[in-house]
This record gives sequence, C-alpha cells and structure tokens, in this order.
Amino acid sequence: MLQPASADFRFPIRVYYEDTDAGGVVYYANYLKFFERARTEWLRALGVEQRALADRTGCIFVVRGIDTQYRRPAALDDSLTIRSQVSRLGKASIDFLQFCERGDELLATGKVQVGCVDRATLRPRALPPDLVRALAPLAAEPATD
Repeated sequence: MLQPASADFRFPIRVYYEDTDAGGVVYYANYLKFFERARTEWLRALGVEQRALADRTGCIFVVRGIDTQYRRPAALDDSLTIRSQVSRLGKASIDFLQFCERGDELLATGKVQVGCVDRATLRPRALPPDLVRALAPLAAEPATD
C-alpha cells in the first residue's frame, strides 16, 4: 500500500528475475526505471495523472539530466524502497533526489532533473499552477528559475 504524498515519498519495489543481469544482480539501468515509477506514483498520490495533465494543459515531462551513484547491489526477490524528494522546484523544472534502499541499507542514489515541455513543440514551458501548488510545500527549495 502506498503512503500519502509527503516530502519523503516511499514506493515499494520487488526485484523480479527480469530486473537482474547475468550475474544475478539488478542491472544498473533498472534503477532508473525504479526511480521513474516512484516519481510517477508520487504524482499520482498527489492527484496528478500525467496523461490527463498532458491532455488538459499540453504539458509533458522529460528527463534532462541524471546523476546516479551505485553503492551496493540488489538481487532477485529483494524488497526495496524507493524514497523520493523534491530538492528544487523551478518555474519549468523539478529536481528530485531519489534513494534506493533495502531495509536500512542504501543501495543507490539519483539526482534527477525533470523539465516541463509543451507536448506539441517540445519547447520548455512553465509548470502548471496546480502542480506547483501541490509540490511547493514539499520542495526543499521553492521555484527559482
């Protein structure tokens, strides 16, 4: 069961066989998928469905940068938690800090920069005001760009 949206959102992930590489550990790129799922579910917990948002406002999100650090491997059947935080809320972007944990053990971290673009032109655009209102109280730094 998902927790209500908070400044430190937690999303559970189970490692399946398809997530692992030939060595039996989670393939490095799959952490990016785990982080993406957690961000999506956090927005959903805030009442933001990305398809509906795009249809209503023309706004879609693109990852414009990511910095991931791997500390310890996860393996088949591990129960993981992805923690997500908004580190900075810009006028047209959101910076997330994300953490992959197995119990109290930190396995990977990600700093993910997400930009808001117009669906038709793919040019940057301001975040929708209702999204800013939902995320502003959760952000470590308020809108600055």
